Amino acid sequence: MKIVVDDLSGPEIAHFLDQHIQQMQSITPPESKHALDLDALRKPEITFWSVKDGDTLVGCGAIKRLDTGHAELKSMRTAPIRKRSGVASLLMEHIITEATRMGFSRLSLETGTAEFFLPARKLYEKFGFTRCEPFADYEPDPNSTFMTKKLGVAGDQDCQEWGAW
Repeated sequence: MKIVVDDLSGPEIAHFLDQHIQQMQSITPPESKHALDLDALRKPEITFWSVKDGDTLVGCGAIKRLDTGHAELKSMRTAPIRKRSGVASLLMEHIITEATRMGFSRLSLETGTAEFFLPARKLYEKFGFTRCEPFADYEPDPNSTFMTKKLGVAGDQDCQEWGAW
């Protein structure tokens, strides 16, 4: 497998991301959906990666610069036929390495609270993310779990303890 920066111009990634948006819309109430569409992912503050196995697109992920030291993980997706095959872990490791290389000291994310998102939350915990309060422009939401990770260190001393909304 190889991970490449993607300019989001190909039809395969457009279709892959459209499936992602449709799936999120079917699971998450509209007011709680934070997945970015193709145009939003093309903004200069976003770096987007695709994971290819040969010529087949099997995953994707991105980071959005929030400020000079803080980025947000966005658009993590694994092809349904490749779930639990190591694609997400490979990509997560790559994104953490690249975010650190880019000079970010913190990486945060928002994911769902529904059972569907449990594998994602477990993946993020495996990579050292801890629950925290909403960040950036997010507001408390019973459908959202917020997580953060200091880059380059184990654990996260500054993350406020997560509580029920």
